Amino acid sequence: MSRRHGTAAGRALAALLALAGLALAAQAAWMPVKAALAQVLLERAFARGLADGRPARPWPWADTEPVARLTLAGRSFVVLRGGSGQALAFGPGHLAGTPEAGEPGTAVIAAHRDTQFAVLGRLAPGDPVAVTRRDGRTVRFRVAGTRVAPWDASGIDPRAPGRHLALVTCWPLTALRSGPLRLIVDAEAETP
Repeated sequence: MSRRHGTAAGRALAALLALAGLALAAQAAWMPVKAALAQVLLERAFARGLADGRPARPWPWADTEPVARLTLAGRSFVVLRGGSGQALAFGPGHLAGTPEAGEPGTAVIAAHRDTQFAVLGRLAPGDPVAVTRRDGRTVRFRVAGTRVAPWDASGIDPRAPGRHLALVTCWPLTALRSGPLRLIVDAEAETP
């Protein structure tokens, strides 16, 4: 009888461990799935904003709205206002206190490395980057270079002379946890 009890307990433990494993796998997959689904709603809101000439929320309870469309490495992403963790869960964010892309200074757009900005590792000097603003104007940039810097010593100056774009994500791209380093892709506006 104790042998049967031990076998049943073993099966129950195995089933419990399998369920826990499935729950962890689902949790790990949720962030990329949520970001991909959100981009569909964000694209619709961005199109409405372009057509109406005013910001459009992607869903009724959203605390942000689309401000641009970023195109790089053969991919396109809708950019949200702000860089809060809530905004970045759905897409790249244009950081407050930095100019709009194409205006004098350095516009900064940040995103998670395991969703939209996983593509940053494929960019090289000379690669094109385009930002379509909510006023419908498209500003074209060229990658000037990439670098890694501590999050609190990036050297990004929003008031720098010229028209620049900095794309920022956590480094290394394959890390499982966030750390103090950021990958920064510096780009300069093309002259019209």
